[in-house]
Amino acid sequence: MIETLPDLPDGVLGFRAVGTVEASDYKTVVDPAIDAVVAAGGKVDLVFVMGEEFERYSLGALWQDALLEGEPSRAWGRIALVTDHTVIGEIIHGIAFLFPCDLKFFPVAKQADAIAWAGGESAV
Repeated sequence: MIETLPDLPDGVLGFRAVGTVEASDYKTVVDPAIDAVVAAGGKVDLVFVMGEEFERYSLGALWQDALLEGEPSRAWGRIALVTDHTVIGEIIHGIAFLFPCDLKFFPVAKQADAIAWAGGESAV
């Protein structure tokens, strides 16, 4: 499932992957939040946490994630990926050139730094 992160700076979306992430999680949680930012003409700045509680993505969820590439490139701002899962970090790092945004990786212990960076603090 995907949960919304609470207490984020204005303009920052935040999500946490817990257990198995399904396509329906994107359709009910992630997509509406991103669509609202895009419809308002804003930049999508987000924090995505894949901590210890995360187990896996279903194939449908992977497909839904790939469909996010269909959003206009001007809509993307910063994405902070927060994870200690080495393989996930390596995979995303390998395809980072496909992301039309600033993408930065943070360990779980630095989640607060990730949130600050996604919110526009460049010193982090």
